Amino acid sequence: MKRNSISLTATMTAAAVALLLTVPAHAQGISDDVVRIGVLTDMGGALSDLSGRGSVMAVRMAVEDFGGKVLGKPIEVLEADHQNKADIASNKAREWFDVQKVDMVTDLTNSSAALAVVDVARQKNKVAIVNGAGTTRTTNDSCTPNSVQYAWDTYAMANGTARAIIRNGGDTWYFLTADYAFGQQSEKDVTDVINASGGKVIGSSRHPLNASDISSFMTSAKNPGAKTIGLANGGADTINAVKSAQEFGIDPAKQHLAGLAVFITDIHSMGLKAAQGLQLTEGFYWDLNEQTRKWSRRYFERMKKMPTAIQAANYSSTLHYLNAVRDA
Repeated sequence: MKRNSISLTATMTAAAVALLLTVPAHAQGISDDVVRIGVLTDMGGALSDLSGRGSVMAVRMAVEDFGGKVLGKPIEVLEADHQNKADIASNKAREWFDVQKVDMVTDLTNSSAALAVVDVARQKNKVAIVNGAGTTRTTNDSCTPNSVQYAWDTYAMANGTARAIIRNGGDTWYFLTADYAFGQQSEKDVTDVINASGGKVIGSSRHPLNASDISSFMTSAKNPGAKTIGLANGGADTINAVKSAQEFGIDPAKQHLAGLAVFITDIHSMGLKAAQGLQLTEGFYWDLNEQTRKWSRRYFERMKKMPTAIQAANYSSTLHYLNAVRDA
């Protein structure tokens, strides 16, 4: 790996390289005289700040740092907007694989879009690297020999936060859960950790996705028997829940506030004042150490903002993919 690349964790990178090396060289690398990487992402929707054009830039930076060629063949980067729709994502992936000879598709923010592309990659014997989507189905019932879930999933995010809080005494929980698959899975993952650790779930409230008013649900979550409020939701719902917690006077010194899928873009949206005391897990933070700061400054020069964990993962996973193509 180039010295200015970023390794998110030793486990992730080792698993990614091992999986990629199991894919035949002709399928994973060079289908003609050009290695083509397609960045399929959300360009203008709710997830675009988290990935979007920043992910495209991160992939282009990885290609540049690799040297622009692999095994003497040029590397080309394509980009497209899946609009957070599975049918658009799968159709674009088929077009890329069949017509434009794309060898690997990456980013894949949005779980439904990611699952659709993973299935197309399996059919076409191409590579899909999932950096943006958090569904655990990608590594469970929808796992394929052609795909890698590289950056995060709901299990990792929820467990990382829950275990840390429980170790520090926050062993009784009340959940504020978005009432759809993502929220329900996050609640289940944490509940399993709580039960295994001897803790207890006091109760839960379910709210619709993108709830216009979350304050009534937060009233129930302010349960005197719960040491921790688990926010099993994401995006605008998490942001509104954190703001409501502040408005209702929930003291993080007395009652933990656990974000189970929170990214730096969410912190920017809710503001530092509202985010005080919020506990969360992230796969990457630009100001973590000198290595992350050095790479992030390079990214900032191009995008005028610091990278998210998903954008950093696109950089890292692209480098590992190219290393795998070279060494296969």
